[in-house]
Amino acid sequence: MRATQAFIEQTGGPEVIQWREVDLPAPGPGEVLLRHEAVGLNFIDTYFRTGLYPARLPTGLGMEAAGVVEAVGDGVTQFAPGQRVAYFASPGAYSTARLIKASALFAVPDGIDARTAAAILLKGATVEALAERCAPVAPGGWALVPAAAGGVGQLLVQWLTARGVRVIGTVGSADKVPLAQAAGAELVFLSGAPDLVANVREATGGAGVAVAYDGVGAASWQSSLDSMTRRGTLVSFGNASGPVTGVALRDLATRGSLYVTRPGVYDYYADPAEAAAGAAKLWDMVLAGKVAVTVGQEYALTDAAQAHIDLEARRTTGSTLLMP
Repeated sequence: MRATQAFIEQTGGPEVIQWREVDLPAPGPGEVLLRHEAVGLNFIDTYFRTGLYPARLPTGLGMEAAGVVEAVGDGVTQFAPGQRVAYFASPGAYSTARLIKASALFAVPDGIDARTAAAILLKGATVEALAERCAPVAPGGWALVPAAAGGVGQLLVQWLTARGVRVIGTVGSADKVPLAQAAGAELVFLSGAPDLVANVREATGGAGVAVAYDGVGAASWQSSLDSMTRRGTLVSFGNASGPVTGVALRDLATRGSLYVTRPGVYDYYADPAEAAAGAAKLWDMVLAGKVAVTVGQEYALTDAAQAHIDLEARRTTGSTLLMP
């Protein structure tokens, strides 16, 4: 099968993304030849492109896609040609087709189309790990979700509210407030407002939030830290505004013996049994209508550079797809 694939030979801005045509061989042992129907765009893609997350160069880009199995290699018994699958795995999703290890794939159940699967799997698995296993909040408790109108943010707000959690969201502009509210946020504040922390304190009766799920990074670190309740947990899981550096442990003590964790979704999906259970929970939440992905924009696959520009400029809302 002939495929169009993105790759980079050096790190840098969106202009480093290149394209090539390749002929894919038959899948080897344990491999699947997969034809993509939709590719998901995620902030982690920009981290590999810029070099924030190191990778051996040259490398492909993109972690998430959904499609149809075209052929399987020796030893692959869990999938068959024609089956619908999705994945979030090693870079290489920015392509019309690829070879991939069968162990990286998840079967997509009936009732979930390729666009939805590609838009939700990585973000949804991240949300499942955060809300269910990393730092669950008891029903009735308060949680803070910076960037609540983003792809992960909207899913996280929905997931938390489905568990009975009261959510305070922050957004970067007034036009994003309705998106966070529609996802279920009880209160929504502008992230740059000087009275943000005071508003969070007032809403929570002065106590602060039990958990802050912060995927923004450097720009929101201080306000998230200042919004915590005693012995609360700050979950710093992303670097959209740049990585958090120079964490002072004394700041955790003086704010009420806080906990901080920096989770990575792959550590929650490394064990096959945990991965299967996590994905099953995600599909169940989607099919039950408890979480719904919003695809805010679509780009042609080969317009990935423009998609990166828009994502980094905060011009996107919800999830973004690249269409082969």
